Amino acid sequence: TTGASSNSDSSTAVESMEDNPDGGCHIYRNGYYRTGISVVEGILEVNIIQMMSIQMTESQAENSLVDFVVTCQGSLPTDVCTVVSDPTCQVSKSVVCDPIIVTDECLLTIRRAFEEPGTYCINITLGDDTSQALASALISVNGGEST
Repeated sequence: TTGASSNSDSSTAVESMEDNPDGGCHIYRNGYYRTGISVVEGILEVNIIQMMSIQMTESQAENSLVDFVVTCQGSLPTDVCTVVSDPTCQVSKSVVCDPIIVTDECLLTIRRAFEEPGTYCINITLGDDTSQALASALISVNGGEST
């Protein structure tokens, strides 16, 4: 089928459609088109700059707590997700996502609990409405200490 239409600058746009042997169809459009594009910066980079074990009393020692200090470049994130996996980063053990509020500089501390000593792969993802950025690290949790 073929049809003609006019747009705002009075040029003619022609649309044609033809059947294909594979059961689908192709649409060809010729003419002038206009649109607007918004370019957003997005979150460009995430870095884990420090990992600190939180010292607890013996009665609280069932979980080891670790604070991750994270920085980022680009736009400010609105949420953070942490994936804790085995040392090969293949088998996920837990996923925690939280909304965050960063007002001026992208510097935040993320606290996560580890049920038992061992080596873990940590993926920290910062995101907003238009982008995501990821940082990864291997961490060794040994009771009240981490490296």
